[in-house]
Amino acid sequence: MKILLDAMGGDNAPDANIKGAISAIDDIEAEVVLIGKEDIINTKVIEFYGKPLKEISDRISVYNATETIEMEDIPTQAIKNKKDSSMVVGFNLLKQGYGDVFISAGNSGALLTGATLLVGRIKGVDRPALAGILPAYHGRLVLMDCGANTNCKPINLLQFAQMSSIYMRNTLGIESPKIGLLNIGTEETKGNDLVKHSYQLLKKYSNDLDINFIGNLEGREAFLGDVDVVIADGFTGNVFLKTVEGLGKFVKKSLTESFMHSIWSKIGSLPSLPAIKRFSKVMDYKEYGGALFLGVQKPVVKAHGSSDEKLFKYTIKQAEQFVNNKAVDQLSEVYESSENKEKMQEIKEFIAELEAK
Repeated sequence: MKILLDAMGGDNAPDANIKGAISAIDDIEAEVVLIGKEDIINTKVIEFYGKPLKEISDRISVYNATETIEMEDIPTQAIKNKKDSSMVVGFNLLKQGYGDVFISAGNSGALLTGATLLVGRIKGVDRPALAGILPAYHGRLVLMDCGANTNCKPINLLQFAQMSSIYMRNTLGIESPKIGLLNIGTEETKGNDLVKHSYQLLKKYSNDLDINFIGNLEGREAFLGDVDVVIADGFTGNVFLKTVEGLGKFVKKSLTESFMHSIWSKIGSLPSLPAIKRFSKVMDYKEYGGALFLGVQKPVVKAHGSSDEKLFKYTIKQAEQFVNNKAVDQLSEVYESSENKEKMQEIKEFIAELEAK
């Protein structure tokens, strides 16, 4: 297996990307290909480790790409015009079968555009989406969509629920994952038209699509362990994600300052240190890797734009698992089946009736 890593994407590139790959290599069986400006990458490796890459590991290599897509670039234009950028080169290598999964912490819009246009959607999927992994009480929580599609239709949220259900069953081994629709209240009548129509779809077609829909879900209930997947449009999901990450940092920082407040608080905290470390580990989003891009024909992973060495390491390990569990193959098998195609056509006709009312 080859993991393709965009070495030039992200706020801390290429330093964190390179260090993350080298840090991860002993924990994985796959090869890692760093895609980016070869001279810069090789110089950085010697600067950090005092020896060339080939002396560190024979399972890490460099594939030269002379351009970089910046965060401020317009996604469609960047994918079209920067053909030798690390991101476009990565997508093309993935499509050609040179690698098995592509990771980038770069421009999210460009990643979405490149994955859709260059790699291609799974037939039957209207919009691919980002499935982010978050901590939850005694488990993990999938948030989908966490930023790929800011404007959605009810059919998109229905498919997000279906794709995440397939992913949870085949990757995390949860046979009947509980799916909740993020809303401002649990009542069926709450929310805007998108959420209300999506609720009707999920309620009507959950059994047909093998979705364990438990109804509307308020944000405060998401992490209590009673739901496995939270469904939202990309705008709402991304706001929710960033708020949760910020809250985690706030709690961790506040606890640290409280324990360091005085000599007595430092002494008093000593017996609690093992519990505090366990709590910090659970709250650390870096432990959960990046967001999986579900709905495209090859595995693609979006790393956090602010990824450091640790987060790249966990994202690389996550990407290997993503490939090994064949989640993309499972999604393709379902969406390309004649039964699913017929059901989606029926659903779209039902949506037209809903919108006409």
